[in-house]
Amino acid sequence: MEAIQTHKGLVYPLNRTNIDTDQIIPKQFLKRIERTGFGQFLFYHWRFDDDGNKRKDFSLNEDRYQEATILLAGENFGCGSSREHAPWALLDYGFRVIIAPSFADIFYNNALKNGIIVIQVDDKQVQYWMEKAEKGTLVLEVNLETQQIIGEDNAYHFDIPAYHKQKLLNGWDDIALTLQHEDKISLYENSMRS
Repeated sequence: MEAIQTHKGLVYPLNRTNIDTDQIIPKQFLKRIERTGFGQFLFYHWRFDDDGNKRKDFSLNEDRYQEATILLAGENFGCGSSREHAPWALLDYGFRVIIAPSFADIFYNNALKNGIIVIQVDDKQVQYWMEKAEKGTLVLEVNLETQQIIGEDNAYHFDIPAYHKQKLLNGWDDIALTLQHEDKISLYENSMRS
């Protein structure tokens, strides 16, 4: 997992609530065994018609959002099934940060485990940024160390569990975190052989 201290990026506003994991990555694309390659299928039924052509009525297909790395969404983002493919698809597409008023618990933890910063922000602030991003372009900077989202006209403090913050700052997945104790694990294994 890649360490992340700060991230500055273009915001894509997805002004919808209750976006479930089947909308994020539809079930027919879950046949891959690796974690990569899912980004092309992100929001597939919203982005593409039945013939696989890009829909003109879905804003993520607009040129102005092609370089977006921060996703701004409505409440209860990531609800539905517990598939880990949803954060894989978001990350593979290029999103490093997701900001919403609330997240489904399993999605929240899966996203953090995969190196995506998920930030819960009050609905009023989300709507303010949503309007700015829909009218033009909005760039936000997320500072994980100071736990701030910095915009052109304000800074917003956010909370994140210390455990997840340290893993993101250091680029540790669960295995890398376990290997921080490799000496103790080896010592224990050697003592068990004796």
